[in-house]
Amino acid sequence: MKVISVVGARPQLIKLAPIAAAFASTDHEHQIVHTGQHYDADLSDVFFSGLGIPTPDVHLGIGSGSHGVQTGKALAALDPVFMAEKPDWVLVYGDTNSTLAGALAAVKLHLPVAHLEAGLRSFNRAMPEEHNRILTDHAADLLLAPTNEAMRHLAAEGLAARSTLVGDVMVDVCLRIRDSVLSGDHPAPVLPAGIQPDEPYLLATLHRAENTDSPERLAMLVDALADLPVPVALLAHPRLAAKAEEHGVRLSRGAIHVGRPLPYAGMVAAVLGSTGVVTDSGGLQKEAYLLSRPCTTLRPETEWIETLADGWNQLVPDPSAYPRSEWASTATRPAPTGAPGTPYGDGHAARRVVEKLTEK
Repeated sequence: MKVISVVGARPQLIKLAPIAAAFASTDHEHQIVHTGQHYDADLSDVFFSGLGIPTPDVHLGIGSGSHGVQTGKALAALDPVFMAEKPDWVLVYGDTNSTLAGALAAVKLHLPVAHLEAGLRSFNRAMPEEHNRILTDHAADLLLAPTNEAMRHLAAEGLAARSTLVGDVMVDVCLRIRDSVLSGDHPAPVLPAGIQPDEPYLLATLHRAENTDSPERLAMLVDALADLPVPVALLAHPRLAAKAEEHGVRLSRGAIHVGRPLPYAGMVAAVLGSTGVVTDSGGLQKEAYLLSRPCTTLRPETEWIETLADGWNQLVPDPSAYPRSEWASTATRPAPTGAPGTPYGDGHAARRVVEKLTEK
């Protein structure tokens, strides 16, 4: 069996790591095509070296652009790769423009498509990720769902016959790296200047278009972070840095200490060292949950609704609507008593993915 994995952005590279490892223990041929949607070394290169992912067989180098331009460039570049390789499966990951381009390119060539992390829904049609995941699910031949909730969404859309529950591959890699960090196998993360790793701090990220495109909204969110009573380690995604400069929003002020994105092991270590997380990232919400750290999500909804149980994650779409003390107490709240549940599986999802592809 020959499988081509199409990836292009940081979250997909993390999901790719356990899949590549699972394929490596078999006789199947697994090829990796990197679209280059994330071309910053902090969002791409460090994940191949840090997570032991094989070097991509093909790098398309599509770079940045509007959603239509980026998707179209990837779609055009994938055609000759698929025609030359004729894989038994094209495996796409998550909800990025690379995901949709990989699915469309494959189905137009009558190649079977499997969608990893199928069935997630925010029900916010303004999000480009929501368009990508819905269109990909309806185009794919095999839907590899991470949770029971995702399976319910797929069934509601008439896709039950193509759906199977495998668990979440992010659990596979997160728990492995967590154990490695706790055993001292990784150096301490490079935190922003001014953050003392032995003192309380919050870890923050901010990158989604709905939070960064509007100068007023970005300024409000940065003001809210800057006003918190504990230091905030803000790991600045390139999009955030560019939008802040464009809008004239100064990031490094008040409680905020700005740093660069971290390699995955460094991010896991930084979350473990923190007292909590403030983010608009879907992946980081879930990682905080898996690592038993409270998370405050700067969005009105989440795809990962399981993280909301017992208050591990709390949605705060507009911190300015809260009294100052209430916002501060929410963002700095202690972890709930009792361990989080295990709605995302047992850490063996990647093995099940390979098994399901082999069965079809």
